[in-house]
Amino acid sequence: MKTLTLQPINKTISVKTDTKVLDTLLASQCEVAMACGGMGLCATCHVFVIKGEESLTPRTEREIRTLATITGATARSRLSCQARIIGDGVVVELPEGMYLQDIEDLRVLVGKRAEVPILHPRDGRVLIERGKIITKSRILELEGEDFDMSKLAASAF
Repeated sequence: MKTLTLQPINKTISVKTDTKVLDTLLASQCEVAMACGGMGLCATCHVFVIKGEESLTPRTEREIRTLATITGATARSRLSCQARIIGDGVVVELPEGMYLQDIEDLRVLVGKRAEVPILHPRDGRVLIERGKIITKSRILELEGEDFDMSKLAASAF
């Protein structure tokens, strides 16, 4: 068994060797959208490795390509659907924010302030900053954005 610690909640979990970081996040009831179905094509399972990068499997070519498109990705970034735990002492942190799955999710929030940054599922860029009021005009601007990850997943094959 290996250990994985989730930040900022400071929760340490014992996992079997070769477990995907994503599976551990989901088992810990972290809100991970997994918009591409865990195929390494989107930003919704992006994490930062705080400690123990050497205790994870190396980045795949697909992961490297996807990380190159994610706004806010750093040298510590990994896609949790691609990273498997092979050693002990991994510490990961989830980026702050909520990934938008559908523009309809915002319509019900018109007039309210975003409690967390609202992020694009494909590249992780901030669509609405924390504390900003969600307006009809902003939703109209975003209607041209493509949030359908199933098309992206289908084109990967």
